[in-house]
Amino acid sequence: MSDSTPTVFVVDDDEPVRDAIGMLLDTLDIPYRTFATAQEFLGSYDKSGSGCLVLDIRMPGMSGLELQQRLIEERAPIPIVFITGHGDIPMAVDAMKRGAVDFIRKPFRDQELLDRIHEALNHDADKRAAYTNLEEVRNKIDSLTPKEHKVYERVAQGQANKVVAIDLGISERTVEIHRSQVMQKTEARTLADLVRMKLLVDQATQ
Repeated sequence: MSDSTPTVFVVDDDEPVRDAIGMLLDTLDIPYRTFATAQEFLGSYDKSGSGCLVLDIRMPGMSGLELQQRLIEERAPIPIVFITGHGDIPMAVDAMKRGAVDFIRKPFRDQELLDRIHEALNHDADKRAAYTNLEEVRNKIDSLTPKEHKVYERVAQGQANKVVAIDLGISERTVEIHRSQVMQKTEARTLADLVRMKLLVDQATQ
């Protein structure tokens, strides 16, 4: 994923709302881009970039909810803060069930919006850090030979060396050698580290 400066993307068909949010972000030197339609946003969005999306629910053409669904389908991880009218609250709740960070009602206070934006940006940073850690762990596990990987799988499940040896039809000494290589290549200091690595990768593939 990209390490670019986080950007706040504002998508709202109401120009005064876009301008007001833009001026607010200007006061804090927060980079932003505004779009009048969901289609316009999709045409320029690079999902490798960091940031968050401030998104109106009701818009002509593609609605905010439809844009959210499109981003989910494209596995675009950008956190979304919805801005809604009073009658849109049930839809906003549904949007949160599908992963939106939060929603705020129009008209909203500047500080309320800023708080939600900072929350979304922090969420994005945490998610990207977790992704980077996952990729590092996967690369370490991918560096194992096929035999080492078989030992890793069983040791990380809590099997003793003797059990692994019987299971794989090799000597206990060979298991110890492979286990040592696994610990070295994955940079795991303890068995608990190895277990955590396996859990992290397994949960990500579920």
